[in-house]
Amino acid sequence: MRRREFIALLGGAAVTWPLAARAQPMPVIGYLYEGWPEPSAQLLAAFRKGLSETGYVEGRNVTIEFRWALGQYDRLPELAVELVRRRVAVIVAPGGMPAALAVKAATTTIPIVFGTGGDPERTGLVASLNRPGGNVTGVVVLTTEMAGKRVDLLRQLLPTAAAFALLVNPTNPLRRS
Repeated sequence: MRRREFIALLGGAAVTWPLAARAQPMPVIGYLYEGWPEPSAQLLAAFRKGLSETGYVEGRNVTIEFRWALGQYDRLPELAVELVRRRVAVIVAPGGMPAALAVKAATTTIPIVFGTGGDPERTGLVASLNRPGGNVTGVVVLTTEMAGKRVDLLRQLLPTAAAFALLVNPTNPLRRS
């Protein structure tokens, strides 16, 4: 190989290599939340921080596709299907059981990571806490199961109170009457 051919070959490789490197698709994380982005700013900051601690930085080597239900629980199945059609690598449903159940109904192959305060066994989200099975795993804080204890605590703190009120979202499909 002559010197000019060698330099042309190196020059061509130097030009095309960065283009080939950029052509590699970034993994895409689907993010489905029942609420709004603004009140979730701290949750999103913690999520992005956790990603960066494992080497993933949004826009640099990972993309995040956000879907916000804006309190409209009936939209969750449609939004979950959108993320599945987008062929994301994983779907995160940190807001609670309704979003996680919508995602589980939409896919059996894409990994799902959820965060919830309810019992995922009782709702059928996972087979068991010890061995969730399938493509679903997550973090559970059994806040729903603690409701009775909270009422007991209120009664101890306010023994003369005749009634207590509880505010709930009436459109949440998992609320109990």
